[in-house]
Amino acid sequence: MTTEEYNRCVDDFSDGVYRFILKNLRDEDKAKDVIQDTFEKMWVKAADISYLKAKSYLFSAAYHTMIDMIRKDKRQTNFDKVNPEDHSHTEQYNDLNEVLHRALNQLAEDQRSVIMLRDYEGYSYREISQITGFSESQVKVYIYRGRQYLKEYIGSIEAVV
Repeated sequence: MTTEEYNRCVDDFSDGVYRFILKNLRDEDKAKDVIQDTFEKMWVKAADISYLKAKSYLFSAAYHTMIDMIRKDKRQTNFDKVNPEDHSHTEQYNDLNEVLHRALNQLAEDQRSVIMLRDYEGYSYREISQITGFSESQVKVYIYRGRQYLKEYIGSIEAVV
């Protein structure tokens, strides 16, 4: 087929092939893509196709291209229709709390008490001193030593999480 015959095929048959594909796909953009791919295939094989058989070649190539597109679309998922809650979870197990409780249980009773009062309850050194009966400086020492032990026991927060 010559270039002139190819251009004549485009003029003569493109509307008919487009209507055929559009009726089946019901999507103008996809139909245009199929037609474009079909005419590209015809251009690549133009030397092997005679002008007399061009119409049947175009319709069969368009049909097979359309079937390939339909099969491809079936394999792909439209994410607008997917419910993210079906494929994800919001509950996450985080054992950081468990690690902290194990670490606190390793402390001496006095250190654990003052750390709990300071870090969990938010009391001041003076208030902890009044509650426990320790001197204020002793409370500070227990808190410091307890925190040091916890730091060594737990290590870096990145290793735990």
